[in-house]
Amino acid sequence: MTKSELIDRLAVRFPQLGAKDTDFAIKVILDAMTSALIDGNRIEIRGFGTFSLNFRPPRTGRNPKSGEQVDVPAKWVPHFKAGKELRERVDIRTSETCKSARADRSASSW
Repeated sequence: MTKSELIDRLAVRFPQLGAKDTDFAIKVILDAMTSALIDGNRIEIRGFGTFSLNFRPPRTGRNPKSGEQVDVPAKWVPHFKAGKELRERVDIRTSETCKSARADRSASSW
């Protein structure tokens, strides 16, 4: 789902909010999350997951085109870990989808 798809879904679900209001709300939330990560804070959304920063030390990489060695500097990268509730809900949904897909395949093979 893209940001614009999220805005569209929220606008449909909450018709009292206009598309501009929904867009603004999403922008404010994402900006707050970005600022928290920039400040080195961890973001925890219960039932959904946790956003944090992981440190990647400097390393030597290779340019895939020329094969020459390249020094890759150290950096901080965002990391997301899904919460238990999200993992369980996705697993149930995925299991149901896989079961129906298997049933469709076995029915069509006759």
